[in-house]
Amino acid sequence: MGYAVTIAIDQVLEQLKRVKGPDLNGNIVDLALVSDIAASGDQVAFSITVPADRAAQLEPLRAAAEKAALAAPGVARALVTLTADSKAQLAPVRSAPSIKQADAVPPPMQKRAPQPPQAPAAKASVPGVGAIIAVASGKGGVGKSTTAVNIALGLHARGLKVGVLDADIYGPSLPRLLNISGRPQSGGDRVLLPLERHGLRVMSMGFMVAEDTATVWRGPMIMQALTQMLREVAWGELDVLIVDMPPGTGDAQLTMAQNVPLAGVVIVSTPQDLALIDARKGLNMFRKVDVPILGLIENMSYFTCPDCDGRHAIFGHGGARAEAERIGAPFLGEVPLVMQIRETSDSGAPIVVSDPQSVQAQIYRDIAGLIWERLGEERLLAGGDG
Repeated sequence: MGYAVTIAIDQVLEQLKRVKGPDLNGNIVDLALVSDIAASGDQVAFSITVPADRAAQLEPLRAAAEKAALAAPGVARALVTLTADSKAQLAPVRSAPSIKQADAVPPPMQKRAPQPPQAPAAKASVPGVGAIIAVASGKGGVGKSTTAVNIALGLHARGLKVGVLDADIYGPSLPRLLNISGRPQSGGDRVLLPLERHGLRVMSMGFMVAEDTATVWRGPMIMQALTQMLREVAWGELDVLIVDMPPGTGDAQLTMAQNVPLAGVVIVSTPQDLALIDARKGLNMFRKVDVPILGLIENMSYFTCPDCDGRHAIFGHGGARAEAERIGAPFLGEVPLVMQIRETSDSGAPIVVSDPQSVQAQIYRDIAGLIWERLGEERLLAGGDG
């Protein structure tokens, strides 16, 4: 379902001219600090370039720009990020003992002035969400999103309250996999209400932009979008939130690993060496940032011929199990290459709900059960209440 662009960029820029520059001289538009501005539907996104050593200090500038953008006709959501530029040179912020901190910023930023530097805070939890589990892969094309959705449905089948966040900004898959479309409605306090399907609460960038629209954003904009979709959504009370990660080890993965209290990560790979090489990179990245590895799944593990009933290892077999044993991580199971899994995914009715009595649906439910058990083990190791 497509959405026509209704926002005039020049009107947004006129509103942004109300926001003064970092040192109260000029405005952020005339100072050429605004870049990468784009609009889709009722949402606008852009970056503000600031010196790297003052990025944290200038958070009120970002907040003021967001507020100004929301005042433009047709804008209901604004994704605004600070892009650090080490070459940018701005004079130090003027200060005097007799001037209060709040008086040193323009009126739109009053009461939002930065606080004195503090020690790094612990990763803030998401209210109401019991555990956040990432489903990741080192490369695309291994069936990660299909696996993530069926795992979420498998957990729901156990009586758990489950949400799914589609963190793949460039190639969101959940709208197609769950046959769900529409714009999220706004709740109170500027939060979005997730859409629902098959008992899952769902949020995806695919709800914000048309399916054939390319999202051309830099890293900081990706990080801001992920943060908003995670923390500015009324998830309600959830036992677990499954995050369908984009493939690779880039900005999105680092943002989630460094800023979100992930309870663990599940790695999906196919058996062949090429996929396993990239899966190892993902494993190593999550380990470096102290995210527990809940286990590995071997997808497209084998193919059973419907005519001769013979089993064929089209992409090899056992590579993910061997890798799990090599690194000392749990192996969660093998998912076969079955046409029905592809057909049900394409139709928006994943096999766990469309054919719950099938062997494949049981495999996903068993894997979901092992993940839930592993989560309990990790909580006990961390000294939690399990």
